[in-house]
Amino acid sequence: MRIGELAGLVGVSTRAVRHYHHLGLLPEPERRANGYRDYGLRDAVALARVRRLTELGLGLDEVRDVLADDAGRELHEVLDGLDADLARQEEEIRARRVRLAAVRRQAEQHGGLPAEGPVSDELAALFAEMARTSAGRPGPEPAMAAKEREVLALLESTGGAEGRKRMVELLGEMAAAPGAMDRTYEVYGLLDALADAAVDDPRVEPAARALADCIPAALVGEVEAEHWERVAGAGQEADEGFMAAYYAHFAPAQAQALRRAIRMVAERAR
Repeated sequence: MRIGELAGLVGVSTRAVRHYHHLGLLPEPERRANGYRDYGLRDAVALARVRRLTELGLGLDEVRDVLADDAGRELHEVLDGLDADLARQEEEIRARRVRLAAVRRQAEQHGGLPAEGPVSDELAALFAEMARTSAGRPGPEPAMAAKEREVLALLESTGGAEGRKRMVELLGEMAAAPGAMDRTYEVYGLLDALADAAVDDPRVEPAARALADCIPAALVGEVEAEHWERVAGAGQEADEGFMAAYYAHFAPAQAQALRRAIRMVAERAR
């Protein structure tokens, strides 16, 4: 992505992105041969996190402290000070205080700000369910699960409020279905196994089919088939901008499985 695409996706100005680079809040990406910055999905995730923290009322120095403090020891002090300031402006920032309270609960539950946070209480609840599922399974958590949380936190920061709310509702319904989270983690494992595979690896198709089967009919029905096909197929929408950065976030065989799964969903949506 170019800097304008990144800024537009997350909802900040290009000037803000450059300022965050200057302050060290956002790492400088690699540059193309023509000198332009080339941003990926991880850059969007990092920028969205900075934006969410500033929306809570934290100054940029405080944001730097929060991001730098992995143990979360300073986060409690920062949020306490912010809460006292918000109390003096109760009528103007009531909604902001509600969001701040949610972040503080998440920080207390995790012993610090979660890697993907701050997020809504609803999304935090889904992440907690993922953590419980992972803890009950042998071995380390699949890397694909962590990438999924990053993308979901990013999507919650983009688009309209109603769309974000509906997305979280659908995710909650998906997770609540009996055995759904266990099946999801099985798919994560299948995708993790493709990390070093070729795009024509025979395991791509079963992984894609298992992923497509995890997407409920309610979600399929809410999105037009043409949109699923544009997202999965070749063409400008899939090969440039956000979707290009999304697929580039994964290993080639994993991206192939994701595209194939979305094509299967498009066929169901027709």
